[in-house]
Amino acid sequence: MSFAVVILKKGEGRMLKAGGAWIFDNEIAHVLGTYEDGDIVIVKDFDGFAMGRGFINRNSKIRVRMLTRNADQEIDEAFFRRRLADAWEYRKKTVDTGSCRIVFGEADFLPGMVIDKFSDVLVFQALALGMDRYKELLIRLLKEILLEDGIHIRGVYERSDAKEREKEGLKKVKGFFGDEFDTNVLIEENGVKYIVDVKDGQKTGFFLDQKYNRLAIQRLCKDARVLDCFTHTGSFALNAGIAGAKSVLGVDASDLAVEQARKNAELNGLEKSVSFLSADVFELLPELEKQGEQYDVVILDPPAFTKSRSSVKNAVKGYREINMRGMKLVKDGGYLVTCSCSHFMDYELFTKTIAQAAKSVHCRLRQVEFRTQAPDHPILWAADESYYLKFYIFQVCKEK
Repeated sequence: MSFAVVILKKGEGRMLKAGGAWIFDNEIAHVLGTYEDGDIVIVKDFDGFAMGRGFINRNSKIRVRMLTRNADQEIDEAFFRRRLADAWEYRKKTVDTGSCRIVFGEADFLPGMVIDKFSDVLVFQALALGMDRYKELLIRLLKEILLEDGIHIRGVYERSDAKEREKEGLKKVKGFFGDEFDTNVLIEENGVKYIVDVKDGQKTGFFLDQKYNRLAIQRLCKDARVLDCFTHTGSFALNAGIAGAKSVLGVDASDLAVEQARKNAELNGLEKSVSFLSADVFELLPELEKQGEQYDVVILDPPAFTKSRSSVKNAVKGYREINMRGMKLVKDGGYLVTCSCSHFMDYELFTKTIAQAAKSVHCRLRQVEFRTQAPDHPILWAADESYYLKFYIFQVCKEK
C-alpha cells in the first residue's frame, strides 16, 4: 500500500522535532501523492529524512497529527492494541482505576481521542477526523483489554459533541455507542459517592482531572466553615463535607448542576452539613463580603476563562477579580484553594495574577502546595496542550 508523503519546509517542524505531535498547515512545503482527509501519511523533513506517520486533514490548521515516529510502522489493529494496552498499564500503576481517564489524546500517543472510564461505563470523545475513523476499533480493543483484567464494560456512550470537531470539518455526535443503558452512573472517589450524568454532564460527565486535588483539601476542612465556588456537581464541597467540615456552601450558576450536587450530598448523607446555591459567583461574593461573612476555607475552581490566546487579557482580569474576592472572604490564617483549567493561562501568568490579587487586598500568602492534573491526564513534555491545570493551596495571612 502506498502512502502520500508530506514534505516539510526547511526550518519547520520544530514542535515535532522537540517531541510534539502536531504539524501545522503553514509548515508544509507540499504533499506527494494522492490522499483523502483522514488518511495516514508519511512525514519527511525538507531533506527527505523520514519523521514518522500520522493522519492528515485539510480542514484543520493542525494539518497532520502524528501517530508514530517510526515511518515504517504499520498503523493496524496490532498497533492500536499496543497503544491502548500501554495506556491501561500506565493507569494501573499511577491512579485508582475505579474511574479514570484511560486515553488522554496526544499524551497517550493517540491524538484526538479521549476515553474515560466511570465504573463499568466508557465515555469517549473523538476530536479529530483521523481518530474518528478508528473509534469502533479502539472501543472494541479497549473492552477486550479490560475484560482480560476481569472488567466487564456494560455500556459505551459517545460525547463527540465538542466544538473542536467543527475545526476538523466534523459534525458534533452524541449518543449510545451500542446498546442503551442507564446514563446516570454511580462512582466512588476518595470515599465520596457521585452520580455521573454521562449523557448531559459537562465534557464527558465528570472532571476526573481534579481527583487527587480534591483529596488534598480534605485535611484542611475538618471542623471548618467552607465556601466552594463554581462547585459544578459538588465535588470539592462533598470532599470537604466527608472530611468533617462544620458547614459547606457550594455555589454554581447552573441550576442543573446544583440539583445534581444536592442529590450527591444526599447520596453521601451530607445534606445537613453541605448545602448548595444557584447563583453567579461574581455577583454573590461581593454580597457575602458586605454581609461580613468569613470562611476557614475558600475554594475557587472556575471554568476556563480563556480558550484562546486572543482572550487571555480579559481572562487575567477575571482570575484577578475572583481571587481578590476569595481572599477577602478567608479568615486570617485560613486557606485559599485556587486553580485554573485554561491551557492559555499558563503557570507563570496564573501565579503572577494571584500575586497581584494578594497585593491589591493586602494579603500575604503562604504557599502550602502547588499541584496539577491527576496522573491519568499525563503531561507530555513538548506537547504544551497536555498541561492545563494549575492548582494552588495558600494560607492567607492578613494581620502578620
